[in-house]
Amino acid sequence: MDLHVILVSSPEIGHIVPILALAHRLADQHGVRSTVLLVTTGASPESNHVNRHREKGYALVEIIPLPPVDISKLVGPDTKVVTQLCLMMREAVPLVRSAIAAMDRLPDALFVVYFGTESLKVAAEFDMPKYVLFTSTAWFLALSVYCPVLDDEIKGRYIDEPGHLKIPGCKPVRTEDLVDMMLDRDDQPYREYLRIGKGLALSDGILVNTCEDLEAKTLQAFMENEAMKSVLKSPVYPIGPLTQRVEPRGLKSHEYLMDWLDKQPNQSVLFVSFGGGGVLSAEQTTELAWGLELSRQRFVWVIRPPKKGHVNDELFPDNMKGTHEDDYLPRGFLNRTKTTGILLPKWGQQVEILAHPSVGGFMSHCGWNSILESIMSGVPMIAWPLYAEQRMNATFLVEELGLAVRPEVLPTKNVVGREEIEKMVRILMEHKDGEAMRDRAQQLKTSATNGLSQGGSSHQWMCKIVSDIESKRKLNGEHAMKY
Repeated sequence: MDLHVILVSSPEIGHIVPILALAHRLADQHGVRSTVLLVTTGASPESNHVNRHREKGYALVEIIPLPPVDISKLVGPDTKVVTQLCLMMREAVPLVRSAIAAMDRLPDALFVVYFGTESLKVAAEFDMPKYVLFTSTAWFLALSVYCPVLDDEIKGRYIDEPGHLKIPGCKPVRTEDLVDMMLDRDDQPYREYLRIGKGLALSDGILVNTCEDLEAKTLQAFMENEAMKSVLKSPVYPIGPLTQRVEPRGLKSHEYLMDWLDKQPNQSVLFVSFGGGGVLSAEQTTELAWGLELSRQRFVWVIRPPKKGHVNDELFPDNMKGTHEDDYLPRGFLNRTKTTGILLPKWGQQVEILAHPSVGGFMSHCGWNSILESIMSGVPMIAWPLYAEQRMNATFLVEELGLAVRPEVLPTKNVVGREEIEKMVRILMEHKDGEAMRDRAQQLKTSATNGLSQGGSSHQWMCKIVSDIESKRKLNGEHAMKY
């Protein structure tokens, strides 16, 4: 009988993408059938990624949206998104239990995203192997599992600590790079973060969306550093990169974009996108527009309505004020850049754009999914971190991988001026340093691709997980029935 596993995802797109990629990997390379239980809120439509998956009709992967979770009585107008996600996953535990109990045969294993570690107890109830999919870096995983120790050792604010926070066997973390959840120890997101860090250790294994060639030092710490091993006894499996598939030329609404890219020289276009939550201020949007124009480079920019405030009135004459999307752009910008740039409102086919031969750079908010998509396309980056663990990701890109340039000041602390933006764009697209980063990106693409192939390191780790699940099923009996 073929293996059947359950994967539990939050409604966050940053979790849905790697969960679906994991399901496809299990199906394509190991013949494992997956049921994805998708936690929903009822407040927003299903992701484009989910809908596209259903249209494709993958035989071994089924997506089941769980009944909407209502947390309205648990949150207020100021409750942060990360807290809401944790509450959703906690409230969804009975739904996960009911969905599994209603199945004709118990699944052979349970996988949950790291915000959903409380669902691990459901697997324990049914005596199933239980795994956590950590959708970010191994470095962030190390900080997450070690944070409860730091909580005991450090009494004041982390950001007031001099220098760096030390993690056994790993690169220290600058206090200015700390994840948002660690900035206020009196806030609920911090308590949720501690809970997640402790919950990770309750699994039979942690799958990390990275690979050995990307984070060899940190992964070695999980296996060999005694202080780290005393905190996290669960094995860590680097099975990434888990990324979206590049689809054939498809959406009619973007045919004009792909046609335009086809006409541009190889590696000549900068792709600018800050993710679903990456909204800049009006002033920063204006400076970015000027920087792109001054650089004289080709670009594709996914642009979103900016946050209110910080508007430089001199750049916004009365006849440009209103509700249109070009209100926050310098006068004449669209006309002056009409042959060198394309603006996409709100959304773009990121994986397909990055994979296009004409794209030679990516200005990104440094979400880990976006970084992996850029690496798998061999494209270097301009790091523009905004929230969550993105500051750590940006530092990792620049200092460890040598794959990006970044502003001198964090974009969340100050407006990055047009001159600095122009300089970064020119370095990435024209300078020899940018060429070196492009070569490095191609090397990482090759090594990551090899790791996913038959016999590669990521493939072997996945084989180990599947083998362990098969052994557990045999131990329980081929035809174990529910009581």
